[in-house]
Amino acid sequence: MLRIGSILLLCFINFTGFSQGSCSMDKPWNENTLLKHVKSLSSDAFEGRRTGTKGGIKARKYIINQFHSLGVKPLGKRYSQPFTFNKKNCFYKGSNVLGLIKGTENVNKFIVISAHYDHEGIKRGKIYNGADDNASGVCALFSFAEYFKKYPPKHSIILAAFDAEELGLQGSKYFVRNSIVPLKNIEGNINMDMISRSEKNELYVVGSVFHKKLKYIISHFEFSKKIKLVAGHDGYDGLENWTYASDHVNFYKKGIPFLYFGVENHEDYHEPTDDFENIHPKFYVEAVRTIISVFRTLDSLPRD
Repeated sequence: MLRIGSILLLCFINFTGFSQGSCSMDKPWNENTLLKHVKSLSSDAFEGRRTGTKGGIKARKYIINQFHSLGVKPLGKRYSQPFTFNKKNCFYKGSNVLGLIKGTENVNKFIVISAHYDHEGIKRGKIYNGADDNASGVCALFSFAEYFKKYPPKHSIILAAFDAEELGLQGSKYFVRNSIVPLKNIEGNINMDMISRSEKNELYVVGSVFHKKLKYIISHFEFSKKIKLVAGHDGYDGLENWTYASDHVNFYKKGIPFLYFGVENHEDYHEPTDDFENIHPKFYVEAVRTIISVFRTLDSLPRD
Protein backbone atom coordinates (compact mmCIF):
# COMPACT_ATOMS: atom_id res chain seq x y z
CA MET A 1 0.00 0.00 0.00
CA LEU A 2 2.64 2.50 1.03
CA ARG A 3 5.86 1.11 -0.37
CA ILE A 4 6.04 2.12 -4.00
CA GLY A 5 8.43 4.30 -5.96
CA SER A 6 7.51 7.72 -7.30
CA ILE A 7 7.95 6.64 -10.93
CA LEU A 8 5.65 3.66 -10.45
CA LEU A 9 3.12 5.90 -8.71
CA LEU A 10 3.14 8.39 -11.58
CA CYS A 11 2.70 5.59 -14.10
CA PHE A 12 -0.23 4.30 -12.06
CA ILE A 13 -1.85 7.74 -12.01
CA ASN A 14 -1.49 8.14 -15.77
CA PHE A 15 -2.71 4.62 -16.47
CA THR A 16 -5.79 4.76 -14.29
CA GLY A 17 -6.76 8.34 -15.00
CA PHE A 18 -6.55 9.46 -11.37
CA SER A 19 -5.52 13.09 -11.37
CA GLN A 20 -6.43 16.45 -9.96
CA GLY A 21 -10.17 16.83 -10.08
CA SER A 22 -10.92 13.18 -10.90
CA CYS A 23 -12.96 12.32 -7.84
CA SER A 24 -16.07 11.00 -9.50
CA MET A 25 -17.70 8.16 -7.61
CA ASP A 26 -21.15 6.71 -7.86
CA LYS A 27 -23.20 6.10 -4.72
CA PRO A 28 -22.67 2.51 -3.59
CA TRP A 29 -23.76 3.51 -0.09
CA ASN A 30 -26.91 5.20 1.09
CA GLU A 31 -26.52 8.78 2.32
CA ASN A 32 -29.89 8.82 4.06
CA THR A 33 -29.07 5.60 5.88
CA LEU A 34 -25.80 7.14 7.06
CA LEU A 35 -27.65 10.08 8.58
CA LYS A 36 -30.27 7.80 10.16
CA HIS A 37 -27.51 5.80 11.84
CA VAL A 38 -25.93 8.95 13.31
CA LYS A 39 -29.31 10.14 14.55
CA SER A 40 -29.96 6.78 16.20
CA LEU A 41 -26.52 6.23 17.74
CA SER A 42 -26.43 9.76 19.17
CA SER A 43 -29.94 9.63 20.60
CA ASP A 44 -30.74 9.69 24.32
CA ALA A 45 -31.51 5.96 24.12
CA PHE A 46 -27.75 5.24 24.18
CA GLU A 47 -27.15 7.46 27.22
CA GLY A 48 -23.90 8.92 25.93
CA ARG A 49 -22.27 5.51 25.23
CA ARG A 50 -19.87 5.65 28.17
CA THR A 51 -17.61 2.61 28.43
CA GLY A 52 -19.08 -0.17 30.57
CA THR A 53 -22.54 1.39 30.95
CA LYS A 54 -25.85 0.10 29.60
CA GLY A 55 -25.67 2.73 26.90
CA GLY A 56 -22.18 1.66 25.89
CA ILE A 57 -23.20 -1.99 25.75
CA LYS A 58 -26.28 -1.08 23.73
CA ALA A 59 -24.08 0.82 21.26
CA ARG A 60 -21.79 -2.18 20.91
CA LYS A 61 -24.76 -4.43 20.09
CA TYR A 62 -25.99 -1.87 17.55
CA ILE A 63 -22.63 -1.91 15.75
CA ILE A 64 -22.47 -5.71 15.77
CA ASN A 65 -25.96 -5.91 14.32
CA GLN A 66 -25.03 -3.52 11.53
CA PHE A 67 -21.82 -5.38 10.71
CA HIS A 68 -23.75 -8.64 10.55
CA SER A 69 -26.49 -7.22 8.35
CA LEU A 70 -23.89 -5.73 5.98
CA GLY A 71 -22.08 -9.03 5.55
CA VAL A 72 -19.02 -8.08 7.59
CA LYS A 73 -17.53 -11.16 9.22
CA PRO A 74 -16.01 -11.08 12.74
CA LEU A 75 -12.24 -10.72 12.79
CA GLY A 76 -11.87 -13.51 15.33
CA LYS A 77 -14.34 -16.03 16.66
CA ARG A 78 -16.72 -13.21 17.56
CA TYR A 79 -17.10 -9.52 16.85
CA SER A 80 -16.31 -8.40 20.40
CA GLN A 81 -12.78 -8.05 21.74
CA PRO A 82 -13.29 -7.53 25.49
CA PHE A 83 -10.67 -5.90 27.71
CA THR A 84 -10.37 -4.40 31.18
CA PHE A 85 -8.39 -1.52 32.62
CA ASN A 86 -8.10 0.71 35.66
CA LYS A 87 -8.23 4.48 35.55
CA LYS A 88 -8.25 6.79 38.58
CA ASN A 89 -8.96 3.84 40.88
CA CYS A 90 -11.95 2.78 38.79
CA PHE A 91 -12.23 -0.61 37.11
CA TYR A 92 -13.68 -0.66 33.60
CA LYS A 93 -14.85 -3.38 31.25
CA GLY A 94 -14.64 -2.36 27.62
CA SER A 95 -15.02 -4.12 24.30
CA ASN A 96 -13.87 -3.34 20.79
CA VAL A 97 -15.99 -4.44 17.84
CA LEU A 98 -13.86 -5.90 15.05
CA GLY A 99 -15.08 -6.89 11.60
CA LEU A 100 -13.22 -8.40 8.65
CA ILE A 101 -13.62 -8.06 4.90
CA LYS A 102 -11.16 -10.24 3.00
CA GLY A 103 -9.21 -8.65 0.19
CA THR A 104 -9.37 -9.83 -3.39
CA GLU A 105 -5.60 -9.69 -3.94
CA ASN A 106 -3.58 -8.93 -0.80
CA VAL A 107 -5.48 -11.25 1.53
CA ASN A 108 -2.80 -11.31 4.24
CA LYS A 109 -2.16 -7.57 4.21
CA PHE A 110 -4.54 -5.47 6.27
CA ILE A 111 -5.75 -1.90 6.45
CA VAL A 112 -7.51 -0.98 9.70
CA ILE A 113 -10.34 1.51 9.28
CA SER A 114 -11.31 2.72 12.73
CA ALA A 115 -13.52 4.98 14.81
CA HIS A 116 -14.27 4.99 18.53
CA TYR A 117 -17.87 4.48 19.62
CA ASP A 118 -17.70 5.49 23.30
CA HIS A 119 -18.40 8.97 24.63
CA GLU A 120 -18.88 10.83 27.91
CA GLY A 121 -22.11 9.25 29.15
CA ILE A 122 -24.29 11.13 31.63
CA LYS A 123 -22.85 13.95 33.75
CA ARG A 124 -24.76 16.01 36.27
CA GLY A 125 -28.00 14.67 34.84
CA LYS A 126 -27.22 15.66 31.25
CA ILE A 127 -26.63 13.19 28.43
CA TYR A 128 -23.52 13.76 26.31
CA ASN A 129 -24.72 12.19 23.08
CA GLY A 130 -21.55 12.74 21.04
CA ALA A 131 -23.07 13.02 17.58
CA ASP A 132 -19.90 14.42 16.05
CA ASP A 133 -17.67 12.81 18.69
CA ASN A 134 -17.87 10.12 17.52
CA ALA A 135 -21.12 8.68 16.22
CA SER A 136 -20.07 10.34 12.97
CA GLY A 137 -16.94 8.20 12.63
CA VAL A 138 -18.65 4.96 13.66
CA CYS A 139 -21.47 5.36 11.18
CA ALA A 140 -18.94 6.04 8.43
CA LEU A 141 -17.72 2.47 9.08
CA PHE A 142 -21.16 1.27 7.98
CA SER A 143 -20.84 3.28 4.76
CA PHE A 144 -17.47 1.67 4.13
CA ALA A 145 -19.07 -1.74 4.61
CA GLU A 146 -21.79 -0.83 2.10
CA TYR A 147 -19.16 0.37 -0.34
CA PHE A 148 -17.21 -2.88 -0.06
CA LYS A 149 -20.28 -4.93 -0.99
CA LYS A 150 -20.16 -3.35 -4.44
CA TYR A 151 -16.42 -2.71 -4.65
CA PRO A 152 -14.50 -5.40 -2.75
CA PRO A 153 -11.14 -4.12 -1.49
CA LYS A 154 -7.80 -5.47 -2.71
CA HIS A 155 -6.35 -5.46 0.80
CA SER A 156 -8.12 -7.21 3.62
CA ILE A 157 -9.95 -4.68 5.78
CA ILE A 158 -10.43 -4.63 9.53
CA LEU A 159 -13.35 -2.42 10.48
CA ALA A 160 -12.61 -1.47 14.08
CA ALA A 161 -15.04 0.29 16.41
CA PHE A 162 -12.84 1.02 19.40
CA ASP A 163 -14.11 1.44 22.95
CA ALA A 164 -12.73 3.65 25.74
CA GLU A 165 -11.04 6.26 23.56
CA GLU A 166 -12.34 8.95 25.89
CA LEU A 167 -10.69 7.17 28.82
CA GLY A 168 -7.18 7.20 27.41
CA LEU A 169 -7.32 5.43 24.04
CA GLN A 170 -7.69 2.13 25.85
CA GLY A 171 -9.44 0.14 23.12
CA SER A 172 -6.91 0.82 20.38
CA LYS A 173 -4.08 0.33 22.85
CA TYR A 174 -5.40 -3.12 23.68
CA PHE A 175 -5.93 -3.90 19.99
CA VAL A 176 -2.31 -3.26 18.97
CA ARG A 177 -0.93 -5.02 22.05
CA ASN A 178 -3.13 -8.07 21.48
CA SER A 179 -3.48 -8.04 17.73
CA ILE A 180 -5.40 -10.93 16.22
CA VAL A 181 -3.36 -10.54 13.03
CA PRO A 182 0.42 -9.95 12.99
CA LEU A 183 1.20 -6.24 13.32
CA LYS A 184 3.75 -6.61 10.51
CA ASN A 185 0.82 -7.43 8.23
CA ILE A 186 -1.06 -4.22 9.06
CA GLU A 187 -0.07 -1.79 6.33
CA GLY A 188 -1.96 1.22 7.58
CA ASN A 189 -4.69 2.76 9.69
CA ILE A 190 -7.42 5.16 8.58
CA ASN A 191 -8.96 6.68 11.70
CA MET A 192 -12.09 8.85 11.81
CA ASP A 193 -12.96 10.94 14.84
CA MET A 194 -15.28 13.96 14.52
CA ILE A 195 -16.01 14.30 10.80
CA SER A 196 -19.56 15.70 10.62
CA ARG A 197 -19.39 19.48 10.99
CA SER A 198 -17.23 22.42 9.97
CA GLU A 199 -18.08 26.09 9.69
CA LYS A 200 -15.12 26.50 7.31
CA ASN A 201 -16.04 23.45 5.26
CA GLU A 202 -12.67 21.91 6.11
CA LEU A 203 -11.78 18.29 6.78
CA TYR A 204 -8.27 17.82 8.15
CA VAL A 205 -6.09 14.83 7.40
CA VAL A 206 -3.19 14.11 9.73
CA GLY A 207 -0.33 11.68 9.20
CA SER A 208 0.73 12.17 5.60
CA VAL A 209 3.74 14.22 6.68
CA PHE A 210 5.32 11.12 8.22
CA HIS A 211 5.28 9.08 4.99
CA LYS A 212 6.32 10.61 1.66
CA LYS A 213 4.05 8.40 -0.43
CA LEU A 214 1.04 9.37 1.67
CA LYS A 215 2.12 13.00 1.46
CA TYR A 216 2.33 12.77 -2.32
CA ILE A 217 -1.14 11.25 -2.58
CA ILE A 218 -2.81 13.78 -0.28
CA SER A 219 -1.09 16.77 -1.92
CA HIS A 220 -1.52 15.70 -5.58
CA PHE A 221 -5.10 14.44 -5.66
CA GLU A 222 -8.26 16.51 -5.49
CA PHE A 223 -10.67 14.21 -3.70
CA SER A 224 -13.57 16.64 -3.48
CA LYS A 225 -14.67 19.92 -4.99
CA LYS A 226 -17.33 20.43 -2.32
CA ILE A 227 -15.18 20.46 0.82
CA LYS A 228 -11.56 21.28 1.55
CA LEU A 229 -9.30 18.38 2.49
CA VAL A 230 -6.48 20.03 4.41
CA ALA A 231 -3.25 18.33 5.46
CA GLY A 232 -2.18 19.66 8.85
CA HIS A 233 -2.32 19.49 12.64
CA ASP A 234 0.65 17.14 12.58
CA GLY A 235 3.08 19.17 14.67
CA TYR A 236 4.82 21.02 11.85
CA ASP A 237 2.46 23.87 10.98
CA GLY A 238 1.97 25.78 14.23
CA LEU A 239 -1.48 24.30 14.77
CA GLU A 240 -2.48 22.03 17.63
CA ASN A 241 -0.75 18.68 17.15
CA TRP A 242 -3.35 15.95 16.60
CA THR A 243 -0.83 13.15 16.13
CA TYR A 244 -1.64 11.97 19.65
CA ALA A 245 -5.28 13.08 19.68
CA SER A 246 -7.10 9.83 18.95
CA ASP A 247 -6.74 6.09 18.40
CA HIS A 248 -4.38 6.39 15.43
CA VAL A 249 -1.53 7.21 17.81
CA ASN A 250 -1.34 3.62 19.01
CA PHE A 251 -0.67 2.54 15.42
CA TYR A 252 1.83 5.37 15.00
CA LYS A 253 3.75 4.20 18.08
CA LYS A 254 4.10 0.78 16.43
CA GLY A 255 5.47 2.30 13.24
CA ILE A 256 2.25 1.70 11.28
CA PRO A 257 1.39 4.46 8.78
CA PHE A 258 -1.86 6.28 9.50
CA LEU A 259 -4.22 8.89 8.18
CA TYR A 260 -6.48 10.57 10.71
CA PHE A 261 -9.53 12.50 9.49
CA GLY A 262 -11.18 15.06 11.74
CA VAL A 263 -12.49 18.60 12.05
CA GLU A 264 -11.56 21.53 14.26
CA ASN A 265 -13.04 21.64 17.75
CA HIS A 266 -16.38 23.42 17.91
CA GLU A 267 -18.57 24.93 20.61
CA ASP A 268 -20.32 21.61 21.29
CA TYR A 269 -17.12 19.57 21.66
CA HIS A 270 -17.46 17.46 24.84
CA GLU A 271 -20.66 19.28 25.70
CA PRO A 272 -24.20 17.88 26.12
CA THR A 273 -25.14 19.90 23.03
CA ASP A 274 -23.18 17.67 20.65
CA ASP A 275 -26.45 16.38 19.21
CA PHE A 276 -27.55 15.20 15.78
CA GLU A 277 -29.36 18.50 15.15
CA ASN A 278 -26.03 20.33 15.27
CA ILE A 279 -24.09 18.32 12.70
CA HIS A 280 -23.78 19.57 9.12
CA PRO A 281 -25.37 16.80 7.01
CA LYS A 282 -24.14 17.94 3.59
CA PHE A 283 -20.59 18.39 4.88
CA TYR A 284 -20.72 15.05 6.67
CA VAL A 285 -21.89 13.11 3.62
CA GLU A 286 -19.18 14.69 1.50
CA ALA A 287 -16.57 14.04 4.19
CA VAL A 288 -17.42 10.33 4.13
CA ARG A 289 -17.29 10.31 0.33
CA THR A 290 -13.89 11.98 0.47
CA ILE A 291 -12.45 9.53 2.98
CA ILE A 292 -13.68 6.59 0.92
CA SER A 293 -12.06 8.16 -2.14
CA VAL A 294 -8.75 8.45 -0.31
CA PHE A 295 -9.02 4.84 0.74
CA ARG A 296 -9.84 3.74 -2.80
CA THR A 297 -6.70 5.43 -4.09
CA LEU A 298 -4.50 3.85 -1.42
CA ASP A 299 -6.01 0.41 -1.91
CA SER A 300 -5.47 0.57 -5.68
CA LEU A 301 -1.78 1.45 -5.59
CA PRO A 302 0.43 -1.27 -7.13
CA ARG A 303 2.85 -3.03 -4.80
CA ASP A 304 6.60 -3.37 -5.25
